[in-house]
Amino acid sequence: MEKRPTALILGAGIMGLCTAWALLRQGFAVHVLDQVAPPNPAGSSVDHHRLIRHAYGAQRGYMRMVDEAYAAWDRLWADLGEVLHVPTGVLALDEAEGAWLRETRAALRADGRAHEDMTAAAVEARFSYLSGAGIRDALFCPAGGVLLAERIVAGLARHVQAQGAVIEVARATALDAARASVTLGGGATRGADVLVVAAGPWIPRLLPEIATRVTPSRQVVVRLEAPSAAWAQAPMLLDLAVEGGFYLVPPVAGTPIKIGDHSFSREGHPDDDRTPDPREVERILALARKRIPGIEGFARLGSATCFYDVEPDERFVIEPLGPRAWVMSGFSGHGFKFGAVLGERLALAIAQPATAAALPAWAAGDEVIPA
Repeated sequence: MEKRPTALILGAGIMGLCTAWALLRQGFAVHVLDQVAPPNPAGSSVDHHRLIRHAYGAQRGYMRMVDEAYAAWDRLWADLGEVLHVPTGVLALDEAEGAWLRETRAALRADGRAHEDMTAAAVEARFSYLSGAGIRDALFCPAGGVLLAERIVAGLARHVQAQGAVIEVARATALDAARASVTLGGGATRGADVLVVAAGPWIPRLLPEIATRVTPSRQVVVRLEAPSAAWAQAPMLLDLAVEGGFYLVPPVAGTPIKIGDHSFSREGHPDDDRTPDPREVERILALARKRIPGIEGFARLGSATCFYDVEPDERFVIEPLGPRAWVMSGFSGHGFKFGAVLGERLALAIAQPATAAALPAWAAGDEVIPA
């Protein structure tokens, strides 16, 4: 009997599990390692939601990659037996007439993608729970929505195990890319024909060469109870305010409203205490006060700290570490939406090495899109 090729994946977040899913489809035997059984509440992938949208400023490679992402998610939904995506549309607001919204509009228009220019008055008229104060430019895109992140990670973990993958709870202490092996706490090792390192903000600790390019970043989010049923029909909101912008995820599928900011702290370590400082919570809420009248009266459902792995230009790092190993890193807050398609493309590069050369540039958002 022909021996199946083997893959060892370090990290059971969205990238690791999507790669496991895709490698299983390519005929590999898959072993996944993570320090906590998925969904790991400290993992970058695990929260109520993540967003998917075509609005991407001047980054047209990522804008176009969203189409491929949707197609990959559809293949994953078919395997999971459920759709874990809620369409909401995207509302982007700008107070400073900055470049991002103008570049987004130009990119959408050039590709013939549906979008609607709006005034401050039109925003208030359509979305009565928002204030138009200070808005100088606005754009609504009907495409886009919310990915139910924690449920996706949990569903993927169940699915890959049902397909024969092994998920082992263990902490990695060292990597050997040349041998495609991982040393665990206590000294045991695990190895395979190919190693994929998808350990999120823990990667810089394990790969010094990545630590010079990717930084862990502590991020705080605030969760609120929606005060009216109107919020259940709200779009995702990207507010580009002068004093610091924020994003808002509407309360879809029984989840709370979530608010976070657009900036990266680039501080902290993922093993640090995750308790949000009350000052961090107040800073996030302060960003949203002008745009959301009465937000002080919204019931607070808590706050949380997550960690991103941030590359300076927010370009994804999917690169070989040698003939038998790959790294997946630098996903900031926008990588989740591409998890399924990135997993598929990496699995293809591993199974068919002739396709591998184009993968790093494509994953980094360049306009090189392989056939």
